[in-house]
Amino acid sequence: MTALCSSLGQNTRPRILVSDDHLIFAETLSTYLSKTFTVIGVVTDGQAMLQQAIELKPDVVVADISMPLLNGLDTARTIRERTPRVALVFLTMLDDANLAAAALELGHVAFVLKRCGGREVLKAIEETLHGRSYLTPSLRVEDCVEAKARVRQFGTELTERQSEFIRLFAEGHTFKEIATVLNVSEKTVEFHKRHIMGAFNLKSNADLVLFALKRGLISVRSESYSLA
Repeated sequence: MTALCSSLGQNTRPRILVSDDHLIFAETLSTYLSKTFTVIGVVTDGQAMLQQAIELKPDVVVADISMPLLNGLDTARTIRERTPRVALVFLTMLDDANLAAAALELGHVAFVLKRCGGREVLKAIEETLHGRSYLTPSLRVEDCVEAKARVRQFGTELTERQSEFIRLFAEGHTFKEIATVLNVSEKTVEFHKRHIMGAFNLKSNADLVLFALKRGLISVRSESYSLA
């Protein structure tokens, strides 16, 4: 049991909300965490995670990044705005410095890989409860610092890679196709889309296509656009 919990009674242990779209994993994790903390709920999508976090006001939300309805990062961002005292622990299969940097933009959070051991999860939770960030050891801090700087520098100028992503997306290519062309993961493609739209205040796929047209990245003669 962590030092934080050792002097507390059963009813005053930190309260945890677990969110993962793989129910068997979420339930197994819940059972493990309940030995140290009080697990107050298990949810399997982003909307339920948001609703339960606001209603139950847990001390910690342990969440996957990839979830249906709302992804973990966007949901966590809304939770942080609505209930800023909630600690956030991302438990993911995605060993990606870009995603870790995006998570760290939310403040004191933990970014842990699912392949890690249970003790690391407990350590990550305790760090966030003490107001500190935690980064899984397999990711280099300097890589995340560089990625975090890139996140903050999204502005009026597009990099060559960002321009290529917008062009491919506006031409109607799927995330899988774009990932193949750019030689990155589909999650990295999602990352580019989310932050480009955020940086330029684009609200929909149609806005992104119009943005590509205005920037001259595609022409009106393009045969197909992704407007869904």
